Amino acid sequence: MNDRRIVIVTGGRLGDWALLLIGPDDFVIGADAGALFLARRGIRPDIALGDFDSVTAGELALIRRASAETREYDPVDKDYTDTELAWRLAVAKRPKEIVLIGGIGTRFDHTLANVHLLRFAAREGVPACLADEHNRIRLVSGSLQIADEGYPYVSLLPLTETVTGITLTGFLYPLADATIEIGQSIGISNKLTGDAGTIAIKQGLLLAIESRD
Repeated sequence: MNDRRIVIVTGGRLGDWALLLIGPDDFVIGADAGALFLARRGIRPDIALGDFDSVTAGELALIRRASAETREYDPVDKDYTDTELAWRLAVAKRPKEIVLIGGIGTRFDHTLANVHLLRFAAREGVPACLADEHNRIRLVSGSLQIADEGYPYVSLLPLTETVTGITLTGFLYPLADATIEIGQSIGISNKLTGDAGTIAIKQGLLLAIESRD
């Protein structure tokens, strides 16, 4: 699996834009209503999973028919959200990257929990991101190269209390061995000056959020 991406589609904010983020060689996991989204658009999930408490019996039947494999969980007797179940499965497969689509939505609690999943992937050495129509969110635990892929803004926010030794190259507002603490906005709305830039840190965990309006 190391030579393939895993794309997880979950039940947050979704639209036709999401289809553009799924490649023909991707291993696709549909989590709960995300599996229904895929089934309705003719995309066959390799695995559909969840407690499926957000779909009707008829919709669940459609998911079962449309998916290569369906894993159903009791809505009470489980410790993780459907998205985290899919994320843990994806990390265990050791892909070259995990992309979570639909992880950003109207439920801020779920959105924030999904952002925190990046830490779990980083601890296991698996590159990962959350993506939607306007954002791509990744975690920096050592260094990360940011290529110009149509996001005019790059914001940096600590996921740990303090991030030290932050050095930016190729950015409009460079930093050299800087420290950012939670609650500081100094890292908001930076921009690349060329085709790519590099973020390097010495200690802590830093969210790199690429955005467009």
